[in-house]
Amino acid sequence: MTTRAGHEVLCLGETMSLIAPAEPVGLETATSFTLATGGAESNVAVHLAALGHRVAWASRVGADPLGRRLVATIGAAGVDTSLVETHSTAPTGVYFKDPAPGGTTVYYYRTGSAASTMDERFLGGAADAELLHISGITPALSPGCDRLITHLLTGPRRSKISFDVNYRPALWPAEAAGPRLRELAQLADIVFVGLDEAGTLWGAKTADDVRAVLDGPATLVVKDAANDATAFGARPAVVTAPEVRVVEPVGAGDAFAAGYLSGVLRGESGVRCLRLGHLLAAHSLLSTEDHTALPTADVLAGWLDCDESTWNALRFGGSL
Repeated sequence: MTTRAGHEVLCLGETMSLIAPAEPVGLETATSFTLATGGAESNVAVHLAALGHRVAWASRVGADPLGRRLVATIGAAGVDTSLVETHSTAPTGVYFKDPAPGGTTVYYYRTGSAASTMDERFLGGAADAELLHISGITPALSPGCDRLITHLLTGPRRSKISFDVNYRPALWPAEAAGPRLRELAQLADIVFVGLDEAGTLWGAKTADDVRAVLDGPATLVVKDAANDATAFGARPAVVTAPEVRVVEPVGAGDAFAAGYLSGVLRGESGVRCLRLGHLLAAHSLLSTEDHTALPTADVLAGWLDCDESTWNALRFGGSL
């Protein structure tokens, strides 16, 4: 299988139906809920499509209303879903967000899901796009999914590969995930990782520590939550994150990755790639949904072009 001609990016991974309180309150007390879609890789795809890129998403879903709904939703966002397969018996996964003042807890109901049945034969074993975006979630879903990611990273390549470490403690313990995620990340061309998860997985305390652990990728982006992000590559760059009044944090990392990759695809400098990542992440932090309508291109361009002092004074709250 191949994507339609001319696609810049193929994002591959599980997407589930997302149920969340309509207001940023806990599941126990909420009285109304939203039904949306949530998946790290499809989140990236939707954000990239919103930025004008030609992007496809590949996965498996169940032959059920939730699967049909999420494929339609992602397709309506401008993402090519022609590579999505339907499994006749395995269900579409579901997860719930439980917002709380101390952070959001996520409850997964994905064991035995349709996406977990993917293996190295999926897509005929190859991806056809300028850039393939995958994450460390997929190899934790099943042995077959682990083989799929291994094959994509080690087999014949038609694409550069972007890998978001995306460690999920609910899927596997750090003792097992650390060595495996390092092994996979070392094979990718562009790698995203949070400093907090790098600390959990490999004991890293600084961005330089992470680079010492992951010296294989040509580009390594280390995100230090609300502080800054560092890109290691031909020209290292560090950009401070703007201040944001956070409504709900889940999904911000996917938005950041999409912003950064959009900059890469457009040939932007490391600083501008990091800025665009921060801007999309900030927008995501202002909503309980994983992706909402972005600011206009002119507004984004204004923030990307501002001087350093103006950038460091940016504050986001309410709506962008």
